[in-house]
Amino acid sequence: MLTTSRNSLLTVWSRSDALVIGGTVPALAGHADVACAVRQRTLIGSIAASSLRPVTSEATSFKIGVLGCGNVGAALVDLVATQRVSVFERTGIDLEVTRVAVRNMSAPRDVDLAEGVLTRDAMAVVTDPDVDIVVESIGGIEPARELILAALAHGKPVVTANKELLANVGAELYTAADAAGRDLLFEAAVAGGIPVMRALRESLHGEPITRVLGIINGTTNYILTKMTDAVESGGDADYGAALKDAQSLGYAERDPTADVEGYDAGAKAAIIATVAFGKKVVAGDVYHQGISEITASEIAIARRLGYVVKLLGIVERDSASGEISVRVHPTMVPDHHPLATVRDSFNAVFVEGDYVDSLMFYGRGAGGAPTASAVFGDVVDAAINLRAGTHGSLGELGKATIRPIDETSAEYLLGLDVADQPGVLHAVTGVFAKHGVSIRVAEQEGNGPDARLVFITHDALEKHVQATVRELNELDVVLKVGGLLRVIGD
Repeated sequence: MLTTSRNSLLTVWSRSDALVIGGTVPALAGHADVACAVRQRTLIGSIAASSLRPVTSEATSFKIGVLGCGNVGAALVDLVATQRVSVFERTGIDLEVTRVAVRNMSAPRDVDLAEGVLTRDAMAVVTDPDVDIVVESIGGIEPARELILAALAHGKPVVTANKELLANVGAELYTAADAAGRDLLFEAAVAGGIPVMRALRESLHGEPITRVLGIINGTTNYILTKMTDAVESGGDADYGAALKDAQSLGYAERDPTADVEGYDAGAKAAIIATVAFGKKVVAGDVYHQGISEITASEIAIARRLGYVVKLLGIVERDSASGEISVRVHPTMVPDHHPLATVRDSFNAVFVEGDYVDSLMFYGRGAGGAPTASAVFGDVVDAAINLRAGTHGSLGELGKATIRPIDETSAEYLLGLDVADQPGVLHAVTGVFAKHGVSIRVAEQEGNGPDARLVFITHDALEKHVQATVRELNELDVVLKVGGLLRVIGD
């Protein structure tokens, strides 16, 4: 035995920063380099980190079944093989991918699989008694939902990156996981390789979170970054050209609707709200507005006033009423805000709480390798919990009271093309005053037929601002009402 325990004294064998607690390591018997590098040291106290749970006297092996072998699935298979020894050294757990379900077994793949690993029968994988942990990476709602429920019913923990599934039927799956006493883990579903879900589920579980906002779609952030760069360099800030550039680099799909109209970010926002606030929030609760109507003029105005335009997912809870608002829309972010510096396809999530103040999580929000890293982290956690006979839970999710978009408030930027005649400013500001919308900034751009008024309001209710816009459209002196951009403060 390598581990001795007496009261709080625990002897641990260590190789560099890797810890092997207890027992022998038969799966590594042939690794002389590991055996020679082991040294003994003594730790006083207990080891509480979830990644270093007590290891039994015998190594534990778990077999993984993967559903889907696209970018994420293939990267995961490679990562499991690459990190197998390292994970064993740290946890005493031996992980191996033994089954992979695919639609087309003859399709070319970037990963080598042993004979007999591939199958077309996904249900056979999730019900195979030799498979211990299931990873779902096929996407969509069905058959993913059916397969996950079957896996849980057969006592297998499930790891998924399927945001569409969780944003629509997540509550059903969380309940099934709790009933089975097995994990349903989904770190990669929201922000790729950024570990924000684990932070919300564990580290911030007791924090009274008030707001989470973030750049949670890399496609739109890339497009807006390119348009902003073009404006600043005096070039052509054309949305269509930026979208084609994103597609050529693989950042945008052939049909980019889900990304550019905010539906992808909306699904992620629903998951964030569910975990952050412990309430059942679904994709249908999310207000969406995409970036396809954003113009170079709006980006230029934002830059001149000290802002950057970003597509943000925002979830908020009102501490007095308990109402939750969940929305996705283009937003003017002040230059000094950390989210303003997030460029290209990178993601970032900003968490605000009463006690913790502000936290920011930043990194690669998409791509096969970053997403596979988050999936594999969940696989390791699921294996540790399976060995210990426990599982993680979101707890009982309550019914969410969703605040309609009309009842939310923000500052707003509004641009107006107006006639060149006396009394225009008085007429326009009178409409703002009529609907109780206070003006914080008012500027005029150009003269004569090119005259344009730009306003930034103080905090105002959405319904009052929309009523203002409707009446401005009816004024004879207003030639055109530009796009409405919401503004976040500090």
